[in-house]
Amino acid sequence: MTAPLVCVFDYGFGNVRSATRALEHVGARVVLTSDRTVAENADGLVVPGVGAFEAVMNGLRQARGDQVVGRRLAGGRPVLGICVGMQVMFERGVEHGTETAGLDQWPGVVELLQTSVVPNMGWATVEPPAHTSLFQGVESERFYFVHSYGARAFPLGTTEDTGRFASPLVTWSTAGAGDRADRFVAAVENGPLCATQFHPEKSGEAGLHLLRNWVATL
Repeated sequence: MTAPLVCVFDYGFGNVRSATRALEHVGARVVLTSDRTVAENADGLVVPGVGAFEAVMNGLRQARGDQVVGRRLAGGRPVLGICVGMQVMFERGVEHGTETAGLDQWPGVVELLQTSVVPNMGWATVEPPAHTSLFQGVESERFYFVHSYGARAFPLGTTEDTGRFASPLVTWSTAGAGDRADRFVAAVENGPLCATQFHPEKSGEAGLHLLRNWVATL
């Protein structure tokens, strides 16, 4: 059986080499490219992202990555967003007073975490929902985060089927502690679109396990 082909979209933002190596380690054939035809037709597409929301969106639009993502999801073809690659799936981001339109796959805003220490950096546990596929076998493991902004709410309903597609499965995590703790979206599973705020490619065996779960769905 031929291993699935995964395209890591190379548009100038993200830990593309680390992601490529991790995906190869879990058995995928991986191509690192900004070629839109390859990105649209691969079995899976990974959208990495580091840095500012606005810069990542500008880079995606310049590479027409917004069109690639839209076309893939319209056809039910899997996409995995990582870190800011997850954040841009939301309606908008607000950083330093600047509001930037995202890809609008989900309603909601990415904003500064309301905790005493930012960035939120290091290993943390997550709270996956029942019936998760992405976290199967690593529900209690720790993953590596490094971010100052996040989605602190998920306005799209998550308790009932919405008709054509089942409701998203949302995983949460918490930055800080005590009265300055702030809960944020750590991952989303939404039909063909999955995304993680943490870096699975930097999360050791737990991250590799999660990537293996995703590749197995392709």
